[in-house]
Amino acid sequence: MSAASRTPVVIIGAGPVGVMAALLLARYGVPSLVLERHRDVYPLPRAVVVDDEVRRILQSVGVHEEFAALARPARGLRLLDARHRVLAEFSRSLDGHHGFPQTSMFDQPELERLLRDALERRPECELRGGVEVVSVSRFGSGAGPVRVTFRREGSAEEEHVWADAVLGCDGAGSVTRDAIGAVWEDLHFEESWRVIDVRTSLPVRTWEGAEQICCPTRPATFMRVGEDRYRWEFRLAEGESLDGPGGLERLRELVAPWVDLPRDASPNADFEVVRQAQYTFRARLADRWRRGRVFLLGDAAHLTPPFVGQGLCAGLRDAHNLTWKLARALRQGAGDELLDTYERERKPHARHVIRVAVAVGWAMTGGQDRAAAFRRTVVGAACRIPGVTAAVSRDLSPALTAGPLVRRRARLTGRALAGTFCPQPQAIIDGRRVRLDDVLGESFAVLTAVAPTAQMTAVATALGAPTIRVGDLGDDGTVAAWLASGRADAVLLRPDRVVLDTVPAGTGDFTDTAAWAPLLHTARRPTEDLPGPLPRSATR
Repeated sequence: MSAASRTPVVIIGAGPVGVMAALLLARYGVPSLVLERHRDVYPLPRAVVVDDEVRRILQSVGVHEEFAALARPARGLRLLDARHRVLAEFSRSLDGHHGFPQTSMFDQPELERLLRDALERRPECELRGGVEVVSVSRFGSGAGPVRVTFRREGSAEEEHVWADAVLGCDGAGSVTRDAIGAVWEDLHFEESWRVIDVRTSLPVRTWEGAEQICCPTRPATFMRVGEDRYRWEFRLAEGESLDGPGGLERLRELVAPWVDLPRDASPNADFEVVRQAQYTFRARLADRWRRGRVFLLGDAAHLTPPFVGQGLCAGLRDAHNLTWKLARALRQGAGDELLDTYERERKPHARHVIRVAVAVGWAMTGGQDRAAAFRRTVVGAACRIPGVTAAVSRDLSPALTAGPLVRRRARLTGRALAGTFCPQPQAIIDGRRVRLDDVLGESFAVLTAVAPTAQMTAVATALGAPTIRVGDLGDDGTVAAWLASGRADAVLLRPDRVVLDTVPAGTGDFTDTAAWAPLLHTARRPTEDLPGPLPRSATR
């Protein structure tokens, strides 16, 4: 192969996770080639919910305002019993920690088109559709090149492209996962559900949030997705079907608690079934997420039951966590120890979210043994304890575990900030109201409530990080209160807005620089003169 057929990063899969990874890498000047077997966006709905953390990630690639135009904020989640009485309610704010509604409903094809349009505007990125990747081969050392072999649609000829890194965003049936020798860890949840997406002009009884029906014989999920779009999910009994001549009548019975379908209603008139699909919801985690410079992201690395709306969120978090580290390795020569932190940070987080989703699924279905009713009663009683529902909501995205890039102190009094996200209030800069991340920039940043010490300034200078006085933000006091809650005078923020290290109140200095500084600085000669996207003839 010619030298022109090499590219810094190949991304396998152009779903939301793969395209987001390409956009994030482009922010740091890293070119990528995205390979996708479909030629266009898959047109039918799949994921329908994201949280405020994901909307902040969308902000980082400049599409948050466009997304706001197609998203619908939701009020939260209710657990209902079989008679549709409220067992528990998990409210979600319209102005969350990240500066956006905590829950937003949307149509996945619309999000994918938005992301692909953004990709078209980035000269660092190239998307090739109609391409089936057949193998990923590692050669040389851990930092050595990787060969990706693919076939174009309608062709039996195999072609190759070489990359410094490969991101496997290729879903549950991932070729990349097989290539690195990863296998699934079963987290013990597997159920078959019917997912029904509907467009209707009929009156629908809804509280503008998601509802989970906790019933062992007929568990269900309902949510309003858009102005006239709704989703139902039902666990059907063995042998039960919504297909065939009696399917509409059976569907009418299932949706009756929410909407009254006239007996003479045409399925495509007042109540249009946009999509019906049978899904097997599984809880799984890959035993390894990386080998050398080949990484797994999204459904290639983890499968989350949909009961808390975190499946797509988890994949986008993967991209946000990995891309700044990979860019630093490719462009500035940071060592593999930095890349090791991707799996170390994201895998426990994903495991936790999967377990929360499984717990909600367990509360919904509960099995059919004698203890099932008792378990659902306990769930309802626990959720009525003051503070429990708020704690569960916060627990959907817990702090990252302590590690080289999360310096948590053993004897800290107050709330530990390391591993958590900095809040994002509105700031007022030069008379303009802006979001905090737009002030912080794209890389590291130091936020301080006190005059910077010489050591704080040295850290900021070494990382090319701005030092921002909290008192100069003109916000509503959110950042100062957050620092005070952690008994910190200052924090060092990573590019993904996670707190790396803190300056404990009254001490004046970051105290763990020796632990994390070596990971962020050059350990080898960086990749020089990174090539841009391959010319279209390069791999033909």
